[in-house]
Amino acid sequence: MNEYTRRRFLGSAAAVGSVTAVATAVPAASAAAAPVAGRGGARVPETGLVQVGRTDRRYADLTGRGFNGRFRGRPDTVYVVHTADQVVDAVGRALRAGHRIAVRSGGHCFEGFVDDPAVRAVIDMSEMRQVFFDPARRAFAVEPGATLGEAYRTLYLDWGVTIPAGVCPQVGVGGHVLGGGYGPLSRRDGVVADHLYAVEVVVVDASGRARKVVATREADDPNRELWWAHTGGGGGNFGIVTRYWFRTPGARGKDPSALLPTAPESTVRHLVTWDWSALTEEAFTRIIDNHGAWHARNSEADTPCASLHSVFYLNSRAAGNILLDTQIDGGLDGAEDLLNDFVAAVNEGTGVEPAVQRSTEPWLKGALADKFDTGGFDRTKSKGAYLRKPWTAQQAATLYRYLGADSQVWGEVSLYSYGAKVNAVPETATATAQRDSIIKVWMSATWMDPAQDDANVAWIREIYRDVFATTGGVPVPGDRTEGTFINYPDIDLADPEWNTSGVPWHTLYYKGNYPRLQRVKARWDPRNVFRHALSVRLPG
Repeated sequence: MNEYTRRRFLGSAAAVGSVTAVATAVPAASAAAAPVAGRGGARVPETGLVQVGRTDRRYADLTGRGFNGRFRGRPDTVYVVHTADQVVDAVGRALRAGHRIAVRSGGHCFEGFVDDPAVRAVIDMSEMRQVFFDPARRAFAVEPGATLGEAYRTLYLDWGVTIPAGVCPQVGVGGHVLGGGYGPLSRRDGVVADHLYAVEVVVVDASGRARKVVATREADDPNRELWWAHTGGGGGNFGIVTRYWFRTPGARGKDPSALLPTAPESTVRHLVTWDWSALTEEAFTRIIDNHGAWHARNSEADTPCASLHSVFYLNSRAAGNILLDTQIDGGLDGAEDLLNDFVAAVNEGTGVEPAVQRSTEPWLKGALADKFDTGGFDRTKSKGAYLRKPWTAQQAATLYRYLGADSQVWGEVSLYSYGAKVNAVPETATATAQRDSIIKVWMSATWMDPAQDDANVAWIREIYRDVFATTGGVPVPGDRTEGTFINYPDIDLADPEWNTSGVPWHTLYYKGNYPRLQRVKARWDPRNVFRHALSVRLPG
């Protein structure tokens, strides 16, 4: 295993009770209270809200948590919040100061939406990390600052359940859920947003007043559309989520262990590696064809392979190999055989013998493993796509041309198993509109030296443009592709130089759900307080 792959895969660094759904104004005492000054920071006595300014020694830590080193913000103030009331207070203070607001939970945004020079106030949610069962709502409450790993640990150890979220335990729940969220259990259980029961959101009304609102998926909830918008409508669009509640639709009773998917007891995993030195274009193309064909055959909602998940890391030649990371619920009868059959199907007819590492481990241990941090490779540019059908011969040839070149670019095209239970949900039932795909694609270039920015950004832009050349350089929703994933934000999609399709960026992310999201925006954020380069726009 080369150094790049080792660092990417082994890691070197991808209140109990319910809250009343009553809109609450900023308390007069909190709004007027003078903060207690510190060394460049302050704490509001009445609410405990922490304000950190540029001269505070904590400032660098609070502004340097972004995933992508290409972007570094310089806000005037970072508000460290612990409660929803503190968020209301922080939003009110920022608005009265005339400051543009951004929100950070886990800090894993691929673009510079938080670290934007125009942002003058960052609301840091990282201290809001409780995970508990709320008996009043019969749902599991998770605060946005909790990481996926923290949510997995508490849900599993206390109740034996989980949510079908991502493979990176460091990612914050806050942003992950808002984009829909997916992971190794999504083919079995759907996306995370399919299990979202309610949200508590701090919104700003037309008068500029910040308040708390709770919105649920109940049919008679007058705030239901606000809930709907948070099931895949993306972060930074409508307000600040201060609490999520999860319960699987149709779940009955009061027993918490029956209200979310049961987590596997163990995971059987195969790591399959092909050395670039052994890969001809013919062998590479055959592997790509086989992989796509398997997913075309096995991505219906009732497939017996719904528990099988894989990520195919098509690394550039500079990384030394391509790697298929595949796993399945160890409690299934014949789990090992299903993995063996899958690997054999992908490798059939290639004439190349890959290296295979087999393991079985407790589910939680695998879920918490620190596998996908970029480590020192902290500068990145990413793009995404959904595939409704396998790659064409032309696309496979394009992938080989870029990935197989003798280049120093550390590039990657990752193919995530998708479909199955995800596709059993109508595309308008949630804001996650992509419900007819078999593979999710993430393309990225990752590097360390700022002097290499131009070369790496050019590489990822060009491979993406050429792979989707027949549809204007982007994965237009249609016969073969289904747009892309808002949690893989890419500002190039709004640039006519790189998107020549004539299809707007918001259609690529939201398909026909975008006008509905705009109506939610108009009702709940009429002043467009919460915005960034790819945020939902006000209608008109």
